[in-house]
Amino acid sequence: MTRGAPSPTLQPGDTVGILGGGQLARMLSLAAASLGLRTNIFCPDDACPAFHVSDSATIAAYTDKTALQNFAGRVDVVTYEFENVPVDAVAILEAAGVTVRPGAVALEKAQDRLVEKQFIRSLEVATAEFHGVDDLAGLDQGLQNVGRPAILKTRRLGYDGKGQTRLTEQDIDLHASFEKAVAFAWAEVGAAPSILEAFVPFEREVSIIGARAADGAIQLYEPIENVHAGGILKTSTAPARISAATRAAAERATIAILEALDYIGVIGVEFFVLPSGAIVVNEMAPRVHNSGHLTADACAISQFEQHIRAVAGWPLGDPSRHSDAVMENLIGDDVKAWRDIIREPNAALHLYGKKEARPGRKMGHVTRLTARSPAK
Repeated sequence: MTRGAPSPTLQPGDTVGILGGGQLARMLSLAAASLGLRTNIFCPDDACPAFHVSDSATIAAYTDKTALQNFAGRVDVVTYEFENVPVDAVAILEAAGVTVRPGAVALEKAQDRLVEKQFIRSLEVATAEFHGVDDLAGLDQGLQNVGRPAILKTRRLGYDGKGQTRLTEQDIDLHASFEKAVAFAWAEVGAAPSILEAFVPFEREVSIIGARAADGAIQLYEPIENVHAGGILKTSTAPARISAATRAAAERATIAILEALDYIGVIGVEFFVLPSGAIVVNEMAPRVHNSGHLTADACAISQFEQHIRAVAGWPLGDPSRHSDAVMENLIGDDVKAWRDIIREPNAALHLYGKKEARPGRKMGHVTRLTARSPAK
């Protein structure tokens, strides 16, 4: 195949370029290798964990135009492992003649929480009430519109609970006045353009890992139930404890998002499930998703292989689950229990090769399998 030329279908031996070098890129690279494909990891960090398992590496900033152009000439398609890749980088790669999947549109929607919410609402899919905030006056107006309690989030670059703060009656009591509480919240997000979202009185959180192929075919993994601690995903469980009607509504919303974006690849869509069973979209991630890690052990086709298949132009695999599963993130010092975990029956340990365990840092995960429950 001619390097740098767009191609709808890769052949074994071709190279997938991956922007980002974290654990998701690491697992994508491993999945590519199992399909006979090579990977080239583009990352500014020379110690990123994906380099351990890739065929080649490009160490450069995501804003380095020359490095991106050279990278484009060494790969046959490009994808990314995180949604904060600069959209300009995608434009440079495409101008150099290489196909990027998913494309820039998905990045543009997902990188800005306000734009994302507006996009999802345009599909007639429910979200939390929200209000764009550019200054203190805007925050005050937003609180009048969405009420309290509410959560203030930066529009860009927040993840795992970062870049956000809450505004509740307790916060107002703590700061002795409404004005002081609002000023403190605005300072907490760095006085940056933000979005104020009303709290959703949800019963549980679930996600759907969906995939769309280059020919428009769609496959969905069944909903996964998630529990967060300190703003970071702690466990993901399949099957999720939801009704058939709730599952169908979440699937319809995921399909609508995939089709509206003309998406190619795997996407993660997070939902709040209300006591009534109705769903509210929390956010979408245009990439493989932490809650989908259990698919690597509970399904014949993991989300990582599914993504590689899609971006390579190959048919999607069957996402059916053969086992019940609980995935637990190993965060910070949790990883020190690895010796005990590997002694557990039916436990699959995945370590990311990161040198230093820090509070809040995902060091690995373990998926514990049991026999699949009878279908209800």
